[in-house]
Amino acid sequence: MKYISYGIVVALLAFVGGGSVRAQTLKAIQDRGVLSCGVSQGLPGFSAPDDTGKWSGLDVDVCRAIAAAIFNDPMKVKFVPLSAKDRFTALQSGEIDVLSRNTTWTLSRDASLGLNFTGVTYYDGQGFLVRKALKVNSALELNGASVCVQTGTTTEQNLADYFRANNMKYEVVAFATADETIKAYESGRCDVFSSDISQLYAERLKFSNPDDHVVLQDIISKEPLGPVVRQGDDQWFDIVKWTLFAMISAEELAVTQRNVTEMVKSNKPEIQRLLGADGNLGEQLGLPKDWVVRIVKAVGNYGEAFERNVGAGSKLQIARGLNKLWNQGGIQFAPPLR
Repeated sequence: MKYISYGIVVALLAFVGGGSVRAQTLKAIQDRGVLSCGVSQGLPGFSAPDDTGKWSGLDVDVCRAIAAAIFNDPMKVKFVPLSAKDRFTALQSGEIDVLSRNTTWTLSRDASLGLNFTGVTYYDGQGFLVRKALKVNSALELNGASVCVQTGTTTEQNLADYFRANNMKYEVVAFATADETIKAYESGRCDVFSSDISQLYAERLKFSNPDDHVVLQDIISKEPLGPVVRQGDDQWFDIVKWTLFAMISAEELAVTQRNVTEMVKSNKPEIQRLLGADGNLGEQLGLPKDWVVRIVKAVGNYGEAFERNVGAGSKLQIARGLNKLWNQGGIQFAPPLR
């Protein structure tokens, strides 16, 4: 009940004060001694527990990075698995401090739920998974198909827009959880499974015969995925936002998990500011001067986290594509840390 009552107070203060009230989320987390992080119920590469209950993934690393910045300990995180339907309620109620769960940033979510998106951890798009036996090469060949989707996501609206724009018919077969959706598709209750491309690759790994299924090349939407916090606490909003930006900036400046200790001695002004050797950027956030050093030591820079969890070093083998840095052919970008 402690989490719920705190969340209600936060929501009321934000509503009454127009978002200007400092809700002191950071202090509440420090007093509690652990960060509460909302994640998926098991999506390989993004947030999934192993056989021992240890969580890993790109979304998990964001939460571990925040915990490292606050506590100098990336393990001080309580992971709360949430369905798509329940994720926003859990954040609004105060059950979790941050939602890091492959969640698409949209205007309506940003403006009407009392929440703030803090950045983009993964630029994604909606696509389609089909059986190779269907011999379908393009989404434009899916006229009359039955499509399995998960409720509480942006998937259904995107499907409606795409099929209507292309004068095609389809049937939605919707389920409450990702597992139910996958099982329905694999058992043949629908012709196609539609979701974010990243999720299609991840869920495909769970199939008994993954090679019997293929992700089509068509991308029908923009799905910028990122962490979410409650409105009403600008300090906490800034901490979560700049934790992600610090990871991106570290990659841009070639600061890695292996060399970060030596890079603290760098004579380059940008690196000195990033790692706390010059200035007081951490203190402006309410964190120690070495907050970025803590983050990179714990989880690495953004590129390291990407490759380890979803990229070349992972089972998913997803190409970075748009998630490359802005100066390497992608659009991943962090504002200056200065």
